[in-house]
Amino acid sequence: MASKPKKEEAPEAEAEEPAEGEAQPKKKLPLKLIITAAAGVLVLGGVGAGGYFMLRHKESKPVEAAVKPAVFIDVPEVLVNLSNTGTDRTQYLKVKVVLEVPDAALKEQIAPVMPRVMDTFQTYLRELRPTDLEGSAGLYRLKEELTRRVNTAISPNRITAVLFKEIVVQ
Repeated sequence: MASKPKKEEAPEAEAEEPAEGEAQPKKKLPLKLIITAAAGVLVLGGVGAGGYFMLRHKESKPVEAAVKPAVFIDVPEVLVNLSNTGTDRTQYLKVKVVLEVPDAALKEQIAPVMPRVMDTFQTYLRELRPTDLEGSAGLYRLKEELTRRVNTAISPNRITAVLFKEIVVQ
C-alpha cells in the first residue's frame, strides 16, 4: 500500500515539469521595464561621460594657463607735509611706491598719465594726519586708497596693487 501513493505522485510531478526535449515557455518582460532600464543605462552613461569630460577639462586648464611674470612700474618718490592737527611741529611723509600691473603692455599706457597719478598721490597724501598712518591697519587703508585713486586716474586701465618700498614719517 505504501508503494501505490508514491507511484501516483510521480506522474503529477512529471506533468508539471516539461520533458527534456520540449522547450520551456519563456516569460516575457514588460515593455515598461525594458524602457525604464534602457533609460537608466543612458542616464548613467551620460552622467559618467559628462563627469569624465568636465574633470578632464579642469585638469587640462591649469596646464594651458601660463603664469605671467609680474610687471612693476616705479613711481617717483613723494615727499609731503602732513596735515597739522593744531601742533606747531610740521611732520613730513616720504613714500616710495611701485605699481603692480597685470600686463607689460599696460606699462607703456600708464607712462603718459604718470603726472596725473603723481597729482592724485600729492593731493591725497597732503590731507593725511599722522594718526591716519598708525599701525598696519593704517598702512593697509593707505595702500587700498592709493590703489583706488590710481585706478581712477588711469581709467579704463587697472593696476593690480600699490606696493610700498619705503614709508617714513618725520
